[in-house]
Amino acid sequence: MVGMVGRGRRWRRWPLMVCGATALMAVLQGCATTASAPAADANAGLVTPSDEPETRRRARIRLELASNYFENGQTAVALDEVKQALAADATYPDAFNLRGLIYLRLGDFAQADESFRRALALRGGDSNILHNYGWLLCQQRKFAEADQQFARALGNPAYTARSKTLMARGLCQSEAGQFAEAEQSLLKAYELDASNPIVGYHLASLFFRRNELSKSQFYIRRLNNSQFANSESLWLGIKVERALGDTVAMRQLADQLRKRFPDSRELGAYERGAFNE
Repeated sequence: MVGMVGRGRRWRRWPLMVCGATALMAVLQGCATTASAPAADANAGLVTPSDEPETRRRARIRLELASNYFENGQTAVALDEVKQALAADATYPDAFNLRGLIYLRLGDFAQADESFRRALALRGGDSNILHNYGWLLCQQRKFAEADQQFARALGNPAYTARSKTLMARGLCQSEAGQFAEAEQSLLKAYELDASNPIVGYHLASLFFRRNELSKSQFYIRRLNNSQFANSESLWLGIKVERALGDTVAMRQLADQLRKRFPDSRELGAYERGAFNE
């Protein structure tokens, strides 16, 4: 995914989560959902595959291919499949949603915006689409508008990917300088998914910035003791332990940084004693 501006770029090195059943999206991108059968009338009985119009069936198959290509990083091929899906069914919100994700990855914000708006015009209450549109707005530093979309997504009681959107909201709030709000969003995300390295890292970073060192240590130690530790988390851990005066823990983290990430910018900063970087 296209990263956030400035500080927010650092989370991009972590893999994240599976979105739904069809696609493993890059960090912080929402799900490219694929609908199966059309919505049923309340009195029409159970909807079965035979109720799906032929045009939607063809579009759905194309979109499933597009999702797989997108997951595998074949962006141009994915876009071509989405175009064919929309040629088969120009009223397919999932296709516009995936088209928006593709253009977001390509950095074409205008096309992404148009795609997400089209998707929301067709299915306005879809929390995944709202999440994606909110993230796009955050990339453009339209923080207030982004927060509105995240709030709408979270307002759906049936939404199951709440931790993903709370995380995105927290990162966006942090980028906007709204650190108290970011803390609350990230804490809620952590309650739902304590194993998420991005959430843990940013909570540790927020608390370190406020000199709440014991809290920062809790989150960064947990991350650095997991499989998701990377050069940036180890570097933050070193700075936290240094501030707390734990030289043994500091040296242990530095040894890990040297062994595992010998060419990292963070190791260079440590060896120069540049602890303010």
